[in-house]
Amino acid sequence: MKTIKATELKEWLDSSKEVQIIDVREPWEREVGLIEGSNHIVMNLLGENLDQIRKDCDVVIHCRSGARSAAVTHHLETQLGYTNVINLEGGITAWAELVDANVEVA
Repeated sequence: MKTIKATELKEWLDSSKEVQIIDVREPWEREVGLIEGSNHIVMNLLGENLDQIRKDCDVVIHCRSGARSAAVTHHLETQLGYTNVINLEGGITAWAELVDANVEVA
């Protein structure tokens, strides 16, 4: 499974690299804080929303700490054949600590 550090994702975004960010947390977690520009697909509704996952660019998947997004990334790779999915190491917690201290984490 491919992973990316929060600082590397920030570099991608700053360089205008085409990337889709998917937040798999619960709605109440997202209300507390989010990565600007991210899409929201709740983990347990993933199967109903596969059409929202792009195949033409890298897709970074995140949750609070990286565990749920790792499970989603693994499932997309091994069960559904996605080759462009990447897990954000440490999730939005790492993003808040290393990139944007203004982001609150539930």
